[in-house]
Amino acid sequence: MNNEYKRRFGLPILFHAFIESMLKLNPRQLMRNPVLFVLEMAALLVLLMTVFPSYFGTGQQVGLNAIVCMILLFTILFANFAEALAEGRGKAHADSLIKARKELTAKQILADGSYRNLAATQLVKGDIVLVESGGLIPGDGMIIEGIAAIDESSITGESAVIVKQANTDLSSVTGGTTVVSDWIKVKMTADPGNSFLDRMISLIEGTKRQKAPNEIALSTLLVVFTLIFLIVVVTIYPLAAYVGIQLDVSTLIILFVCLIPTTIGGLLSAIGISGIDRVTRFNILAMSGKAVEMAGDINTVILDKTGTVTFGHRMASEFVVVSGAPIEELVEVAVITSLFDATIEGNSVLELAKQQPVFSGLRTYQGEVVPFTAEERMSGLNFNGTFFRKGAVNAISSYVTQRGGDIPTDLLEKSDAISRLGGTPLAVSRDHKIVGLIHLKDTIKPGMRERLEALRAMGIKTVMCTGDNPLTAATIAREAGIDAFFAESKPEDKLRIVREEQALGKLVAMTGDGTNDAPALAQADVGMAMNSGTNAAKEAANMVDLDSDPTKIIEVISIGKQLLITRGVVTTFSIANDFSKYFAIIPAMFSGSLPQFQTLNIMGLQSPTSAMLSALIFNAVIIPLLIPLALKGVNYKPIGANQLLFRNLMIYGVGGVIFPFIGIKAIDLLLNII
Repeated sequence: MNNEYKRRFGLPILFHAFIESMLKLNPRQLMRNPVLFVLEMAALLVLLMTVFPSYFGTGQQVGLNAIVCMILLFTILFANFAEALAEGRGKAHADSLIKARKELTAKQILADGSYRNLAATQLVKGDIVLVESGGLIPGDGMIIEGIAAIDESSITGESAVIVKQANTDLSSVTGGTTVVSDWIKVKMTADPGNSFLDRMISLIEGTKRQKAPNEIALSTLLVVFTLIFLIVVVTIYPLAAYVGIQLDVSTLIILFVCLIPTTIGGLLSAIGISGIDRVTRFNILAMSGKAVEMAGDINTVILDKTGTVTFGHRMASEFVVVSGAPIEELVEVAVITSLFDATIEGNSVLELAKQQPVFSGLRTYQGEVVPFTAEERMSGLNFNGTFFRKGAVNAISSYVTQRGGDIPTDLLEKSDAISRLGGTPLAVSRDHKIVGLIHLKDTIKPGMRERLEALRAMGIKTVMCTGDNPLTAATIAREAGIDAFFAESKPEDKLRIVREEQALGKLVAMTGDGTNDAPALAQADVGMAMNSGTNAAKEAANMVDLDSDPTKIIEVISIGKQLLITRGVVTTFSIANDFSKYFAIIPAMFSGSLPQFQTLNIMGLQSPTSAMLSALIFNAVIIPLLIPLALKGVNYKPIGANQLLFRNLMIYGVGGVIFPFIGIKAIDLLLNII
């Protein structure tokens, strides 16, 4: 059991949740949850019947009333415990963050290269610090040098370390996380008071959870159900008396408690609170649970191309031979010209070469390195009297012509074909001969097409906005599987697109990082800003991704849908339970006066009293049994709405009918043994 698990589920947090659940018995607090408030009033009534039986007529079963009162009390405590546990996990998280903030120190790198130790709270945006193996990262920042394995469990709860390095998508780091191996130099991106630790502590301690529209609607529905069942139960009493059946008040209370939606009423808050916790594990700061739940209803996602759908760097994707030159020669020359090219482009050429069947391996070449210059527009290596070059097509063509070489007849045709696809052709030459082309393009991130297909399976439309020309935009959109794209987009175009989608009645999610994205982020129903972005973007959004990975909007949407589905399946399970409870309580209520009702006792319960107590106990214990499901959420897969509905109805609807039969019968047998 790791330390993070103990912090969130260990004895201290469980004990604290138990104390909080006792304090939540205060009627003023329970009034926020009408179902539990009515349940507490029912428990109070049964308590009065137990203490003052003479005031409620003759024939009161004091012992039975006392047991019913205790069961009702535990039902409320279990429901309060679920909410207290969800809240306690957040508070435990805040406590660990406060501790981390107090302990953070920094090894600042000064302008002359020397170091000085100081408290992390003294660091300002732009300062550079060195963090070595075993050290805590003193604040939010970007890695500018080095590579290291980082443990982010104190923030996300995930124990697996993440390898991060400079000049990659994984260069953003969070204050309070630990460097497990190696070292990194980090440039601070936040001033004191604006770091993730400060914002998360403020979010947990200083704000109240807002209820999302769906939660408000469901709460209203639960109140309506409660009122309906209250009217039904109150009506049963005079009707039964009219036909000569005398029902105890405690029996009617048992019927009422078992019929009202106590399960979902007790778990509703816990499900909502857990949404923020799950988003935090992805290193995303959600400003409210409302924003998380809103993500579950998103219809359209607007994505930027550069850095979101693609890497944002042109990388080698294909070797194109010209004039029948052998592919082996093209790959060899491309490798030689890229060995001393430390750019992303150069590294991508080497990686592409390794994937070729004709690749013979890397060798050491000792020669004169020719660096790239804006004037020459090419680079290469002079080795053993041979001149290897790589660069722009016209630059290489001029170079070869000057050395007495000929231009391949198909060079222009093939380079134009690459350009029409939105790519960049690089010519490769050996001495006076052009041996082929390297096709450079802004490469789609691995797995992006699959992730976008997952969004489509959820019924979500994807829209890409880019400043590129229409040809390049169309190529990227086709390869990535984007539903629609807008080329040559300006900031005002993004805002217009958001508003147009909303005018169609759709909920829109958007990612962004610049000041020019702020209006659209503020307009979007779910706006996720990058931690590396401007303050204007982060203030306009209702979520901030601390790793600056725009594709995480997909995880946020999945969590939002998981939250909605979890609430739906618990509601389905709770309502389905009522069907089974009918067969326990109704025969018990009327079998004494109307023996024919005994035919409904299909569970074969031992006695009317045992039947009612078994149903009531089951109604209480099902709440703590469902707490792990409420906090973790239902396993969500991006499938069609009809398939999802059918699956959940079969599992939680049918299961909600069958499981109480088993549970109530088991409790009945246990009660009779006792």
